[in-house]
Amino acid sequence: MNGLVFFDTNVLVYQDDRSFPVKQNHALALFSDHFQKGTAALSLQVLQEYFSVATSKLNLAADKAQRRVEIFSSANVVKFEVNDIISAIELHRLTRISFRDALIVHAVRVSGATVLYSEDFQHGSVLAGVRVVNPFAQ
Repeated sequence: MNGLVFFDTNVLVYQDDRSFPVKQNHALALFSDHFQKGTAALSLQVLQEYFSVATSKLNLAADKAQRRVEIFSSANVVKFEVNDIISAIELHRLTRISFRDALIVHAVRVSGATVLYSEDFQHGSVLAGVRVVNPFAQ
């Protein structure tokens, strides 16, 4: 096991969301810990979604959001090839999860991580060998 954990977009977004201070503090501490250890993984999809949500929903200035993406991109970033898209489509078809979610789960598998930190999946579930952990669950 490589010790990598994969971060979904929502955990990155909460780091900049002042309307949820408890989640913000927890997201900052969790990501920072894994980032410093070199065990944080994410994907290009997560970086794109982060920028979109941060600038549209959180009204973060584009230059600040860009800087955050530059920092996040120092983590272990999964970059897809065409065969990865096909694999995600197959996962979507087999599990009936959304295509977006299938892309995330496939990225977790490609990264070698076995844990996905996300608020968007059922806490404790296992999808295609990936264990989902909601870092904000009580």
